[in-house]
Amino acid sequence: MAININVYTESTPNPASMKFLVNKLLLNGSVDYPTKESAESSPFAKELFKFNFVNGVFFASNFVTISKTEDAEWPDIEPILKEFVKGAVEAELQVREIAHEEAPAFEGTEAEVKIQQILHDYVRPAVEQDGGAIHYKSFDNGVVTVELRGSCSGCPSSTYTLKAGIENLLKRMVPDVTEVVSEAM
Repeated sequence: MAININVYTESTPNPASMKFLVNKLLLNGSVDYPTKESAESSPFAKELFKFNFVNGVFFASNFVTISKTEDAEWPDIEPILKEFVKGAVEAELQVREIAHEEAPAFEGTEAEVKIQQILHDYVRPAVEQDGGAIHYKSFDNGVVTVELRGSCSGCPSSTYTLKAGIENLLKRMVPDVTEVVSEAM
């Protein structure tokens, strides 16, 4: 029996992004399609990019965060996107063509593994609440480099979140950490 798909929206700290939540798991983990070209492996994202006002697509668990172009207004496009997301989920349009997901494997020194574990366990859920994702890139001479995706990419408040939240947490839990920086996508 098919379940009735419900879609509801939540604003994100980034005024150019909106989170479209559904009552069904879309995928384990997350995947970001910041451009139309990057969406080739995603039938769902490819269809979204056919709307000329869609500027980015990010999927995680039970939601898709959609970024809009500057000239589009949410009151005009939100109902259109909501209806599309509902139809796409009901039609079981694939988020990506690869079907397998694996559990995160943390690698590196003891400090690097601890940093990755903290980002995964404490930071990731909070960032996903805002329609985004954080990915660990490197740890070098006390500096942790991360990549922000989804609504966090280009968000006006992401610098504050990075410094006041994530950096303070990591400095407290991993004494070797001196700074957290974000690498632009």
